[in-house]
Order: sequence, then C-alpha cells, then structure tokens
Amino acid sequence: MKVIAVLALWVTLFHQGYSNTLDSCVGRCGYGTDNNFSCQCNTSCERFGDCCSDYAETCKAGSTSCKGRCDEKYNPDNKCHCNSKCPQHKNCCSDYANLCDSDGGGGGGGGGGSVITDAEIKALSETLYALDSNKASASELIIDPQALVPDSQTSSKDDLSSAPLFRYLNEESLFSKPTYAALLAVLDNYDRMTGQAEDFSPQQLAEQETFLKETMSNTELGRELFAFLLTKAVYASEEEFIQDLKMMWFGLYSRNNNKMDSSGFEHIFAGEVKGGKVSGFHNWIQFYLLEKRGKLNYYSHSFNGPWTTYPDVMGMQFMWEGYFKQVGSAVIGCSPEFDFALYSLCYIARPGKQCRLSLGGKELIIQTYTWNNSFYGDGKMYIGSAFPASPRN
Repeated sequence: MKVIAVLALWVTLFHQGYSNTLDSCVGRCGYGTDNNFSCQCNTSCERFGDCCSDYAETCKAGSTSCKGRCDEKYNPDNKCHCNSKCPQHKNCCSDYANLCDSDGGGGGGGGGGSVITDAEIKALSETLYALDSNKASASELIIDPQALVPDSQTSSKDDLSSAPLFRYLNEESLFSKPTYAALLAVLDNYDRMTGQAEDFSPQQLAEQETFLKETMSNTELGRELFAFLLTKAVYASEEEFIQDLKMMWFGLYSRNNNKMDSSGFEHIFAGEVKGGKVSGFHNWIQFYLLEKRGKLNYYSHSFNGPWTTYPDVMGMQFMWEGYFKQVGSAVIGCSPEFDFALYSLCYIARPGKQCRLSLGGKELIIQTYTWNNSFYGDGKMYIGSAFPASPRN
C-alpha cells in the first residue's frame, strides 16, 4: 500500500507541474527573491514574470489554508496567515493549529520520537558551538568582505570587489585535521551539472563513509548531537543514526532529466548548476578551494552576521566559471563537523521550515527544504536544501 501511495503522490506532483519542490511555492509564500530557486513566490514575481506555476493557488489572497505555508513570512495579500505571530494578531487561517502550531518536527529524516522544542534546539546549538574545537582561529583564517550591497542589487552581476574574499588560510594546520581531510576527499567527487548522472567508484563511496565516521562518530561535537537525538528517541542506536545520515545526505535523486544527478550533500556542500545558474553551494571550504584555483570570482556580500569571531555567517554574490550565484550564504570558519551537525539537526527537527539556533547568544536561522519527489526507507524524504537565512529577513 505504501508503494501505491508513493506512486500516487508522485503522479499528483507531476501533473501539478512541480519539477521539484524547490521550484514550487509550497512553504515559500512571501519569501524574498532567492537564486536557489528557478521561480519566485513573492509579490514582485508577477511584475518580473518569474512566479512559480502554483503561485496563484498557493500564495495569493484566495488561499485560506495553511497547507504548505507554515512559518511563511507575512504577506499582506493573504486573507489569513500561518506564522508564529498570527495568534497574537488573530489572523491565522482556520487550520493553523492543526497544521502549524507545533514545536515538533517530522517528515524528513530521523525515526520520529518525542517533540523537539525551539528551546532545546537553541540550547543544543550553543553546546555544539562551544564544542567546535576544530574551527578556524583569527590567526588561521583572514577574510576580506569588501563590498556590501543592498538586497536590491544582489542580481546585478557586478564585480564590486577587486580582491578575493579569502585573504589567508593556514591549510597546514586546518586541512591536516581528519574532518577537513575527509571533507576534501568527498568534495571533488561530483559533476556540478544537473542532468548528468553521478557514478561513484568504490573508493568514492568509502570516502562518504569516512566523512560520516570522522565528523559524527569521532568528534565530541558529533557524539553530542547523537546523544541528544537518542534521548529524544529519534534514533535507537548510533548505527541507525549514521545510516540515516548517509541516506538523507548522500542518497541520490534527480533534479533534471530523470538522471540520478543530485543529493543533499552535493547541493549544499559542493554546489550545482541548474538552469544556467548556481544552485545550492553553502560551504565556505568549497568556496575557498575554487577561489584559490581561479574558478570562482567573489563579487560582493549582501549580509554579514553579528559574530566577531569564527564561525561567522555571510551571504555572497559570485561567479563560478560563467555561472552566477545571487546569494550564496554560508557559515564561515566553522569545522566540517559543525556545518554538517547544524544542518542535520535542523533538517531532522524542522524539515521544510525555519530552524532557530543560538550561537554565542546570537540567533541564526537555518532554512531547510525537503525533497518530495522521491523517498528512502519508510517514506523518508531526502534533504532538498539547507542554508543560513539573512538576518535582515
């Protein structure tokens, strides 16, 4: 019956014209323009002619349901609303309580378990922040942010920064650490073009296993994440935890041309090209490597986090060998295990939603998206995307 249900869901999505969830307005109504998506879901999209095909039915004033709209930003065009402030303003849609008013996650990876509250997520993220012993120090990493542009200019494709973003990185001290070495080994295993099937050798598959082992099993930070999820009954064992991370992050699915061409890890950590522009790409080490090799040209940044030490958060504009990224946000200077743990926590606890973290007493919002066109295990959804949201959003 589950196979029939999955097939029925796929057929429904296909006939509605969703090429994938990232090209739909489900959960995105009122969001600002974001180059991660091939279409938009805000009031400006009608003027620019780049609305998603389901924009009218999902986002416009006639919609009176919270289906697919939980945690969306305020949109004055809507008759009712589906965010945390609507109870206070008494303008929630009638099904808000049933569909949205819950601190719990569900629907992505993980095995269920008890509710994970926002307070618990913030407390755990502070613990992980304190445990990030492999992060870069001020003497190991120096960046030069240069041009700061307003949101209205992020699509201009003007190179406003004459120098690279990364002025100095002590590769000897950082890249010799096991988690960095494991990440480097995996990053070069991908074809960035969607529509080109990924084909991993036994060695490359082994490198995925090594990355999971080094980041999650062999670090105090990774073990802390597992211990928390174990206490919440999300996983029953470390083996189950690692296996689920392997599937949700490295399991392949198709973004283009029915080819097994993508995964959550490739999209977020390595970056992809789809529809003539950069898609995903939210890892600072990949940015550094490509910039060093002359394959990436940093143009500007549209936001910089409030942190004065690493990790920090930035939203960058750049050109990657002829393909532009309007806003490629990333946590800068953190260890691979910290990046991987934050995104994993947020996807497990808040799949397809905003996830509110606390780092050094300052809030960081991670936006996650589920991949709804194919599944693994017992109907679990792969990671579609995850990235730091602008603090001005």
